[in-house]
Amino acid sequence: MKIAISGKGGVGKTTLTALLAQVYADRGREVLAVDADPSPCLAGALGFPDELRSKLRPIAEMDDLIEERTGAKPGTIGGFFTLNPRVDDIPDRFSVTHRGVRLLEMGAVDIGGSGCICPESALLKTLFTHLLFRKDDVLLLDMYAGVEHLGRATVDFVDAMLVVVEPTRRSLGTAAQIKKLANDIGLTRLYLVANKVRDDGEARFVETETPGLPVLGFLPADLKVQEADRLGIPVYDHVPALRQAALEIVEKLDEILVAR
Repeated sequence: MKIAISGKGGVGKTTLTALLAQVYADRGREVLAVDADPSPCLAGALGFPDELRSKLRPIAEMDDLIEERTGAKPGTIGGFFTLNPRVDDIPDRFSVTHRGVRLLEMGAVDIGGSGCICPESALLKTLFTHLLFRKDDVLLLDMYAGVEHLGRATVDFVDAMLVVVEPTRRSLGTAAQIKKLANDIGLTRLYLVANKVRDDGEARFVETETPGLPVLGFLPADLKVQEADRLGIPVYDHVPALRQAALEIVEKLDEILVAR
């Protein structure tokens, strides 16, 4: 099962990814969570202790590894380097596990096919494709806002993309843009998850104004989310309402994917 989580920055992609990862791990599933955001913070949301977080480093920042695998220094433009470097050992070598969730930090370089042609781009694009081809039980991709990491060649390997929104017109407008970009590359298995929902009125607003995307679930607004961050503990443990909402989302998602 391969699930991509997308949405505009600040809407709660990382919170949802962390919740889903822990739900699946607690159910005995093997989980690989990939932080593909330019400012990785999934480790904190998952409650990784400092000694484990210190072992994590975004692949995009590993200059020696990039040069070793591609044959060129990061930032090289127009020179000769390997476009399809070896990456098969990277997930196991550079991931860290806590409470049943294995975490890999990719960092972010424009790898959607329209950005720079450079060694770090080549490595990350190859790594991303490799992750989609792996046989992990559950792969969760905490992505940058949009579908920049996906290409036509990999769309068939994504079982679902969850677009996280807030109950506002602006956020739903961003979801509509993500939907268009995803549809343009052939990805149609998109679902909406609304975060920071305060009441039934906001939930109805999302259901009414959704840009043609099925609403998979709602994460309630709760000040304990910020409290969990200050205390350095997982939202999954600290906010029962969010944990329950995540459980319901997983159950719905499993039903949808089994029925396919």
